[in-house]
Amino acid sequence: MLQEDQIVGSLVLDHLGIISSVIDKIGLMSKIDARLPVSQEKGAKLTMGERVSAMILNGLGFMDDRLYMFPEFLSNKPVDKLFRPDVRSDMFNDHALGRCLDAISDYGPTNLFSEVAFEIGTAFNLLGKTARLDTTTLTVFGEYDHPTLDSKSDNQTNEFKISHGYSKDGRPDLKQMVLNIATTGAKSFPIWMEAHKGNASDKIILQQSAKRMSAFCKQLKAAPAFLFVSDSAMYEKCVIENPAIHWLSRVPGSINQSKVYLQKSDKDITWQILENGYKISSFRQVYKGVDQRWLLVYSEQSYNKEVATLERKIDNEYDSMRKVIDKFENQLFSCKPDGEKALTFISKSIKYHELLITQVKEITKYNGQGRPKQGAQPTIIGYNLSIEMVPNRSKIDLLKAQQGRFILATNELDNKVLTDHDILLEYKDQYKTEQGFRFIKGNAFEVSSVFLKKASRIQALMMVMTLCLMVYSFSELWLHQSLVQHNATVPNQLKKPTQKPTMIWVSRLFYGIHELHLKFKGYIKKYVINLKKVTKQIISYFGPKAMAIYGLKTNV
Repeated sequence: MLQEDQIVGSLVLDHLGIISSVIDKIGLMSKIDARLPVSQEKGAKLTMGERVSAMILNGLGFMDDRLYMFPEFLSNKPVDKLFRPDVRSDMFNDHALGRCLDAISDYGPTNLFSEVAFEIGTAFNLLGKTARLDTTTLTVFGEYDHPTLDSKSDNQTNEFKISHGYSKDGRPDLKQMVLNIATTGAKSFPIWMEAHKGNASDKIILQQSAKRMSAFCKQLKAAPAFLFVSDSAMYEKCVIENPAIHWLSRVPGSINQSKVYLQKSDKDITWQILENGYKISSFRQVYKGVDQRWLLVYSEQSYNKEVATLERKIDNEYDSMRKVIDKFENQLFSCKPDGEKALTFISKSIKYHELLITQVKEITKYNGQGRPKQGAQPTIIGYNLSIEMVPNRSKIDLLKAQQGRFILATNELDNKVLTDHDILLEYKDQYKTEQGFRFIKGNAFEVSSVFLKKASRIQALMMVMTLCLMVYSFSELWLHQSLVQHNATVPNQLKKPTQKPTMIWVSRLFYGIHELHLKFKGYIKKYVINLKKVTKQIISYFGPKAMAIYGLKTNV
């Protein structure tokens, strides 16, 4: 039994040993150090690679909560194991991390990220033939209006600033940034990032990003000629301005040519039946002088959802308009044409119904007061109109016929290079990029003012966040492949076996793993505690570095 005076203290390890081992496995620190060298002769105690790695550990240290970025994060972590023996947590101070962000900014956040990402992607065979582009808005909680904010830097950084803009999270009251990323391969490995001001338009930045990325790839020997995939925001610009790149996008439903096919009768379309309730029909289309392949897609699942939504809208319109009609029927009109004119005005606001006059009732009144004299005739003082509201069946049927349909377009005309089926599959994989920031709960993060001192530092921080995504994705991929190779599983949240656990779930499994410090006969001994069978199993898949961090022998 241990005596209480033998316990010196403990440090939090949790899943950070796994993250540190992945950073080591992909050679991230050395790749950054090669591009951002420091001079130890001038007193530098940490390399830039170590500083970036510290911020990644910080960023992935809160997978189950909002991301918090603060220099103090490592103060209760075993940094000698996560980095090297002579490193102390107090070395990762405001000055060291701020200088690192400045160095990233000077080099160019996009250039640094992409050079490193392509090296890693090539080394581990993670590059696919497609680059999927998407944007996300990130809200920052922090003192970005702090007195220490460098106003000169802000004025010089015209392309980037935290600002109000269209909020994809429904929070227009908060300032934000726009992060544009591109992922590739079956596992959606991030290979490109750009930081933009909060009110940047997807229609502009997606197309320009594809153009810049294509030019960057041409400078690399091993980079593939990507097919750039994005949503409808990219379509118009790609058609007009980017004939040199291959692209795949969704055609906006507002384009007249697309309306023709979206409204076309089912019997007039030659469908190719696919699995999972999909049908496709391919044809050539010239739009704004550019020859393209268009793919009309029908999804049964989308159809059912969209029709249910449409029917709710129809019911809601009926309920709301019934009140208007009840009030209208009590109105008195001087003549029938006046009533018809008023009804026409009301009809303009109705989408799914028709208003029919079923009766015109004369409203009469006797002249004078009291009981009318015998033989007196009443005078017509106005007219009431009785209205019946009926569904506009032809319009509703036309709308229902369009549900579940959308059109994809590409300037890759060779069906052997990109089949019709592949067009759909590549576009459907776009959701993987959209899920890229799932480790940032609510797309919001809180940062120390040191990271917000300059606009350039915020851009650099967004590059570090994308590195967090890279390390997260690689960690998850490595674990999934290892489980398959060893024909093994781990329990999921429902305690059922799985070979595809998320790293968020893994972080929960590792919660509570600490490094305990014991004083015994004048010596301090360190023990990793609270390891379980499943965590030891996972650690073993990440190799010697991970096992050393958690104090395990290689035969575990």
